[in-house]
Amino acid sequence: KHALQSPVTLAKESHKKIEREIEGARTGKHARIIAKLNSLVEPEIIKALYRASQEGVQIDLIVRGMCSLKPGVPGLSDNIRVKSVVGRFLEHHRVFYFENGGEPEVYLSSADWMERNLFRRVEIAFPLQDKKLRERVIEQLQAYLDDTAQSWRLQADGSYTRTGKTGAKGVQMKLLEEVTNASPA
Repeated sequence: KHALQSPVTLAKESHKKIEREIEGARTGKHARIIAKLNSLVEPEIIKALYRASQEGVQIDLIVRGMCSLKPGVPGLSDNIRVKSVVGRFLEHHRVFYFENGGEPEVYLSSADWMERNLFRRVEIAFPLQDKKLRERVIEQLQAYLDDTAQSWRLQADGSYTRTGKTGAKGVQMKLLEEVTNASPA
């Protein structure tokens, strides 16, 4: 009853939830979307996220792999941030968070926002209805957003920069400095 499945309802309902966040932003409510997935390449979802950004919806995307959306483009995607967290283990879970006017909805899913997942495969997304589980998943999403050890930020030009205070080059220089200044044992 509550599950969304592709190729039947998942794409359509994802669009409705994005549009609901847009409407919330238009009426002065806090509107936010967080999505954790492996790939974001479906053109209509990307267009909907751009519209949401233009209406003031805050969007945080944690995309491990392919991402065709360009964040931080003035007038188009000012309110979108894309982060890639790459660690030792490949993760396959997808999570979709919608602020929903202060009544957060969290969906766990097998589907990325890709044409093949939304229109040519059987995939599922289901809501977390238990409040404690939902809060725990939201906390974990925030931990991904806060990560600076293993994450990269997608720039508007398509390049990635290391997050954290020093960035990748600064970390390398600091390590080199520590090694060269170490006294022999």
